[in-house]
Amino acid sequence: MSAIPGTLARYTKDVHGEAAGQEWLDHLPAILADHAARWSLTLQPPFPNLTYNYAAPAVRADGTPVVIKAGFIPPDKEFVSEANALRIFVGRGAVRLLEDDLDQGVLLLERLEPGTPLCALEDDEEAIAAAASVLRQLWRPVPPQHGFPLTSDWGRGFARLRAHFGGTGPFPAALVERAERLFAELTTTQAAPALLHGDLNFGNVLAAQREPWLAIDPKGVVGEPAYDTGIFLRDPLPDILNVPDPARLLARRIDQLAEELNFDRERIRNWGLAQAVLSAWWSVEDHGAGWEPALACAELLAQ
Repeated sequence: MSAIPGTLARYTKDVHGEAAGQEWLDHLPAILADHAARWSLTLQPPFPNLTYNYAAPAVRADGTPVVIKAGFIPPDKEFVSEANALRIFVGRGAVRLLEDDLDQGVLLLERLEPGTPLCALEDDEEAIAAAASVLRQLWRPVPPQHGFPLTSDWGRGFARLRAHFGGTGPFPAALVERAERLFAELTTTQAAPALLHGDLNFGNVLAAQREPWLAIDPKGVVGEPAYDTGIFLRDPLPDILNVPDPARLLARRIDQLAEELNFDRERIRNWGLAQAVLSAWWSVEDHGAGWEPALACAELLAQ
């Protein structure tokens, strides 16, 4: 196989520790070779800019283009939830899951072609409209006795933030308190829950052939559908902060999402603010740095 991308190696060690991360990286070529033989694949070089998982295009023996995805083992809950969510989505609004080996942390996925990410669109209104269309297709009823995480579970990040810093550290205290309060209020007043994507950023929506746009990399989380809009109020970072008037852009996105999806405008804004602070904390938690852009978005939304 080709060399393992440096960013993937760094993120793996950041999250899982130097020794465990390196052990998985050392075993990854053998894992991929084993599954290439098992599923009759010809592997190609990995996609660029990999972070938490390995992913590469491949071709089946019959010429079908596919993608092989491998995650750290034992697989974390997010990797398992992704596979389970894709089974429930069955290709509606999302890439199809073709094969899986969760014991070894490997998925075989439909390859979306041409695969151009939504962030390549220059027209922001067109991009938001496409994302809203994907979301409408994705959301599914919650299966009984499911094992998916809840959006309320993710709110526990605020407690970890306070425990880590013994307060709020470099995060403005008033902003953290407001985000924490909003997250709690939104959780207790949420609409009927659904199975959500959980991370539908502009890089996770790709141009396809059977649909104009389809989602990849779902987190698979249960909560009210409005939760899934929050990420569009901080994506892509840091680019969104470099436009001439980022506050105006965020306001327009909120208006458009409210109209496209028939959600309350203030609810979209509040989810976006609360999630932006959580996202900043997750950057600290995973990497110890890189929290500033998400927090800047939260401050804009707070205004």
